[in-house]
Amino acid sequence: MPVIIWINGGFGAGKTTLAEELHRRLPASVVYDPEDVGLMLWKWILPNGDFQHLPSWRELVVATAVSLRRHHAETLIVPMSLIRDAYRAEILSGLADVGEEVLHVFLEADAGVLRGRLNARVTHPGRDCDEAAREFGMTLVEEMVAAAARQPDGTLLLRSDRLTPGELADEVLARADSRQVHGDTLRMRRAGNASLLALSSGWLLACAGDSSAPAGVSAWSGGRGLAPRVRRGL
Repeated sequence: MPVIIWINGGFGAGKTTLAEELHRRLPASVVYDPEDVGLMLWKWILPNGDFQHLPSWRELVVATAVSLRRHHAETLIVPMSLIRDAYRAEILSGLADVGEEVLHVFLEADAGVLRGRLNARVTHPGRDCDEAAREFGMTLVEEMVAAAARQPDGTLLLRSDRLTPGELADEVLARADSRQVHGDTLRMRRAGNASLLALSSGWLLACAGDSSAPAGVSAWSGGRGLAPRVRRGL
């Protein structure tokens, strides 16, 4: 079943590492980093400090994800923090509204772990953006930790400070598999309901003497009412 695996969580929670592990196991998948959309926008408009505040960023993130998933990958892996509730709801509902199946994963970690990982990140001499990104992440650590308790129903919450990347990937793929089975069951039920509805509609037309009733469907009147009958051999 086509799916978008959205990996949410704070800076330093291990989103990129998990995305890489999932891609290693699912080589036909595509890893999509919405940060590139923000950097693209900043080429044309004045940088505002956080591109997530830009309505254009949120709209383009959804449109790009949908296009990539539909044209280039059965599985799209998206490692991106969505800490602000309104932005997360806007993007995830935007994907669902156009029929995309989204598995939302949130990686939890203690504040001390996040700070330690951010401090350990390698910065490159002369690249002020690396240091700026680290400092920006540091200012949001407490907010990122608190966000774990506000995730919507259906979110897969995982402790990235207690599980290895391999164990995290196991949990994500297990949930994705279970959702596929559930999705297949729902589709089968819907198909069965549609067939029953078509049969019932044809019977009602036949009862009314409508010539447009499907071939093979007739009606008979018993002592207690009407019942459908499908003629055999047709």
